[in-house]
Amino acid sequence: MSGFVDALVAFKAERLTPIVGAGRLALEDGASGGDGKAMLQVALANEINVSELAATWMPTTPELDVKLAFARQAGDEANHFVLVADRLRALGFDPDAFRPAESPLFRYLHTLTSTVERIAAGLFTLESIAYGVNENFIAFCAARGDAETVRIYREYIQPDERAHEQLGQRLLAKYATTPELEQLAQGTVGKVLEIAAATRAKAAERLGSACFPGC
Repeated sequence: MSGFVDALVAFKAERLTPIVGAGRLALEDGASGGDGKAMLQVALANEINVSELAATWMPTTPELDVKLAFARQAGDEANHFVLVADRLRALGFDPDAFRPAESPLFRYLHTLTSTVERIAAGLFTLESIAYGVNENFIAFCAARGDAETVRIYREYIQPDERAHEQLGQRLLAKYATTPELEQLAQGTVGKVLEIAAATRAKAAERLGSACFPGC
């Protein structure tokens, strides 16, 4: 891994800490209220949004290995959508009628045109946010005895999120090869985390908990 990517991992981790920490603090303080079924609906929206984003980027990304990385991401996230939808169906919610609300974060992501921006945002950063906040959601579900949701996340979703993020690291090491591209990657990571922090704070107020999964 390049020295730049190592530094970018540290940069991302520093700015991700408040996002993940909000849910962890709620769990530690015993203040993690909220409705698990409503939180799974957030996950449902996130999974389809990420799948659609990666699928949209795939045809307009010229580098074959990056194109295939987005194809893998789109397929994995679509599978996560099915897993979450099936779980919600078992809990009495009809996912077929679900329509996700428009997200400021995904509006921004759809504006990204360069390969380095897309890797930095979609694989490297989004998946790190998801992995971190999903850990809080897993703890939330475990505390409420929802072993099946915990199993789905532990066995399927979290391994994929980690693999996507690691793939993003490798691709950034390959393609962010000039000071200008390194600056572009870091700026993109910072912007994604900034928007995610703001949108998650608003969602936490609506849901009554910061422990919800997804971005």
